[in-house]
Amino acid sequence: MADSTPYFLTELGMVCALGDKPNTIATKLQSGASSDLTPFSITQEEERSVLVGRVQVPVPEIPEQLLDVASRNMALLLAAYVPIAGEVEACKEAYGSDRVGVVLGASAQGIDVGEESYAYHREHGEFPETYHYNQQELGYAAEAIARFAGLHGPAYCIGTSCSSSAKALIAARNLLASNICDAVVVGGVDSLCQLTVQGFSSLDAVSPCMSNPMSRNRDGITLGEGAALFVMSREASTRRQGPSVLLLGAGESCDAHHISSPDPSGQGAIRAMKGALNNANLRPEQVDYINMHGTGTVLNDAMESKAIAEVFGEETPCSSTKPLTGHTLGAAGALEVGICWLTLTQNARSAKPWLPLHVWDGEADDSLPHLHLVSSSTPIASSPQIVLTNSFAFGGNNASLILGVER
Repeated sequence: MADSTPYFLTELGMVCALGDKPNTIATKLQSGASSDLTPFSITQEEERSVLVGRVQVPVPEIPEQLLDVASRNMALLLAAYVPIAGEVEACKEAYGSDRVGVVLGASAQGIDVGEESYAYHREHGEFPETYHYNQQELGYAAEAIARFAGLHGPAYCIGTSCSSSAKALIAARNLLASNICDAVVVGGVDSLCQLTVQGFSSLDAVSPCMSNPMSRNRDGITLGEGAALFVMSREASTRRQGPSVLLLGAGESCDAHHISSPDPSGQGAIRAMKGALNNANLRPEQVDYINMHGTGTVLNDAMESKAIAEVFGEETPCSSTKPLTGHTLGAAGALEVGICWLTLTQNARSAKPWLPLHVWDGEADDSLPHLHLVSSSTPIASSPQIVLTNSFAFGGNNASLILGVER
């Protein structure tokens, strides 16, 4: 039986299109601010642009010790690491550096560097001196953070497309459960590049505008970039003031219905959500909010709404936050766990309970179950205590995570 021990997510570092400050991000989640999306030019036979969730706040310069793996990805990852660095140092002191691991989810790591370097090669006949394949190798990010932080526990990346960093949290939990680690730096990172945008565009999966999840007018995803990191451990932080957030349960499935399309029956998603509930010893009615995968594609939204309705009914408040952040692919699972983390912790300090708004045009698709999509008029009687977040990926790689605030 899967481990059902709750584990603490003691700190959060996060950067995305909504910013890098917890209060700023939380405020935008409450207001449904969507003005942070920016145009991204697609270089194809006919050049066009789409809206993306690009990080616009300043990110750290790459330190000398990491110049061999310098990339936009690494800069985003460092931006997310800075806020948790003090907690990581406390864990090193408490447990020893060999007992602190790093597990990250990622997808298009450093591909932008490869694109720029190949463009340079076409023009000059050679690669720039600063280019090395390591910059776009899948596992480099975890090894680089371990090197930067002086950690000697296990360090590796997971790549399962859009569920990568949700799976990373499950893997981190397993390292704690098996007593391989006492703490784990865990999360995900992904950055925008032509390969990603053109790849999804070739599948006719990218909306030219902001994504419109659950609408009858939905026409694809909005891509984005970002990073989110946590420190996961068995114990609450002695440094943190305020409520603690726990990973209460996790469920996984792999329906393998199609290389890119979800199983229309939603059975894989249903198994993941039910698995998370069983793992956390919770009933569906105990979940106060669901952060949907909510990509805004015709097939994903049809599948997910059917699955949620079957497991939870149509009354549990739900929203997709991807219209605000963009779909950050390998970082999406961790980023949306971060959104849930902020929802739980910020509500504990708020006089008025709130949930992240579902941003869309309000035109329901009558062929879908009518879920309780959070709006500005949604009555919220009390602060959420337990939330679930979904991540569904190519190949039917599904993960559902349940978080709760310590009472």
